[in-house]
Amino acid sequence: MAGSRPAIVIFGGAGDLALGMLLPSLYFLHRENRLAPGTRVIAVGRSDIGPEAFLQRVRDAVAARAGGHFDAESFEHFSAALSYVKADATSADSLGVLARHVDGMSPVLYYLAASPTLYIPICAALRAAGLATADSRLMLEKPLGRDLRSCRAINEAVAAIFSEEQVFRVDHYLGKETVQNLLALRFGNAMFEPLWNSGGIDHIQITIAETEGVGERWPYYDEYGALKDMVQNHLLQLVCLVAMEPPSDLDSTAVGEEKAKVLRALRPIGGGNSEGVAVRGQYIGGIVGGRSVPAYARERGAPSDTETFVALRADIDNWRWSGVPFFLRTGKRMAVRRTEIVIQFKKVPHSIFGAQDLAANRLLIRLQPEEDISLTLMNKEQGNELGGMDLKAMPLNLTLAHSEFRRRIAYERLLYDALMGNRSLSVDAKEAEHAWAWVDGIAETWRDAPPAPYAAGSWGPDGASGLIRRYGRSWHD
Repeated sequence: MAGSRPAIVIFGGAGDLALGMLLPSLYFLHRENRLAPGTRVIAVGRSDIGPEAFLQRVRDAVAARAGGHFDAESFEHFSAALSYVKADATSADSLGVLARHVDGMSPVLYYLAASPTLYIPICAALRAAGLATADSRLMLEKPLGRDLRSCRAINEAVAAIFSEEQVFRVDHYLGKETVQNLLALRFGNAMFEPLWNSGGIDHIQITIAETEGVGERWPYYDEYGALKDMVQNHLLQLVCLVAMEPPSDLDSTAVGEEKAKVLRALRPIGGGNSEGVAVRGQYIGGIVGGRSVPAYARERGAPSDTETFVALRADIDNWRWSGVPFFLRTGKRMAVRRTEIVIQFKKVPHSIFGAQDLAANRLLIRLQPEEDISLTLMNKEQGNELGGMDLKAMPLNLTLAHSEFRRRIAYERLLYDALMGNRSLSVDAKEAEHAWAWVDGIAETWRDAPPAPYAAGSWGPDGASGLIRRYGRSWHD
């Protein structure tokens, strides 16, 4: 970006995503001198907010997010680059005021922190206002549509205005440090590759569990549910990173092609083959974190068939993963907050240690609440025993001490990459469409099947445990 004067325009600039994630991320990038001199950050919204009131909102949000890493002097320098523009992002006439703010700036990065239903009209308004130029960049927040049809409509409308190289489809999980480490573990170490297939791996589990409920977000959530909100993007992106073949390099095209191959190889779930491989649930009242919490239906104010929990068995029908089940689950109001990937290796074929039960090696990749990677190995138990050898499963921690580093917000990497023009973490159009095609089949199966109730503070409905037990495994709880 040498010699450039970038501008970052956030549509929905006074919303939760902007205040909670995007602006704090840009504050840290500014503090580390990773933004080019003269970079402007322009928040666009419909609310009538004065400059001082907006800066105070941003300051409070950044301070809350940064905690002990907040520096008042650094924020003062950052605030000089901030401005708020009241405008209707879907109106070319209204965006005229924005044009004056970005005049002479290049490149201009537009971040659509807005409802997917607004993506098409916002892009059309940018073009009509003359703001969609050859050096513009566009970041789209997930989910991209609500089914395959709407996803294609968005992709086609965007492609009519921006080239694919200008578009960055965001899944913030891809910006997490531990996800980056997953790529390093897989493709930077020769020891794992010979085992990373059906010959060495018994099964894989991916869990995204949240203790929070839907609360005031129910209008959005009731339209999407856990399947479309979480499985279609976050869970399937993690499946792709675990299962994809080695790309030729980290170029976005090479990575996207390999991820798309995984999605195309997913065995469809729908019709007669959904029995025993797909479970949906909805939380009722219960206890979470020592306090009583209401049911989803009570938060919504009326009954609903929207699922807040999904458990699936996914199969990838290709040479590498034939016969290896992928168990996926995600839910609201779960027992604990946890996002993790469990790579369960097969047991040793023959034990020379008598009747001792040897635990199979397990690679545990945890993304939240803490980011950590550990490998469980069998090790001789320390002691003074003679005439025998007792073994014990022990974890080998592969992660540097968290205290040495500030834990980055995932959006820092995504925003920085977009400013640099690096699309390696961007989801391409075909990849998003393949994911929707698979998810639409499940959604169609559930059209007339109400979700099973589960108590808030539990690990989901009974069917989730039954799903994995049916195949001789158990969840890593």
